[in-house]
Amino acid sequence: MKIIIFGATGTIGRHLVEQALSQNHQVTAFSRKPHTLAIEHQKLTLQAGDVLDRQVVSNAVQGHDAVLVALGAGRKGGVRSVGTNNIIDAMKLHGVRRLVCQSTLGAGDSYGNLNFLWKHVIFGFLLRDAMADHEAQEAFTKQSDRDWIIGRPSAFIDGPITGNYKHGFAPTENDMKLKISRADVADFMLAQLSSDQYLHCTPGLSY
Repeated sequence: MKIIIFGATGTIGRHLVEQALSQNHQVTAFSRKPHTLAIEHQKLTLQAGDVLDRQVVSNAVQGHDAVLVALGAGRKGGVRSVGTNNIIDAMKLHGVRRLVCQSTLGAGDSYGNLNFLWKHVIFGFLLRDAMADHEAQEAFTKQSDRDWIIGRPSAFIDGPITGNYKHGFAPTENDMKLKISRADVADFMLAQLSSDQYLHCTPGLSY
């Protein structure tokens, strides 16, 4: 499959690129500075660009079978939401249907999965703007007519792919560890390229 990864040099994006190549996908890594990946592979194309530039995004999306979004905050506010909206518009223009988007546990109806610290200190105060950006990103995605899946991972940690994580749990469940390796997040996102289990759903991810 020919896929494009937005946010390819981020902490999740790097794992997506590496795992996608290992799965024999044709990969385009989109980032402001894609050369910082320091990966050379015959099936890897580096695409430099700003996700806030609609024309650049449109040109990059053309010709791909699927899109994975793992955007970070970057240097400008609203990068996740505005960037994702640009990506969706490009997908519509070029007839690309599959969209796998990384959001965060705590967004939407998954707020109940969080503990007091995450609800009231981290997302309620320290990362309030980031959460608002994720909420707007999810809204744009859900309003689209694409074949979208939104993954909501808990706090990122270092570690290998385990494949042993919870996903799709109820919004009332609160006995998770509220952490997951970046490698496992990438593993889940790539699995959604060929699965309709969570089509038009927002599964949470956590140990």
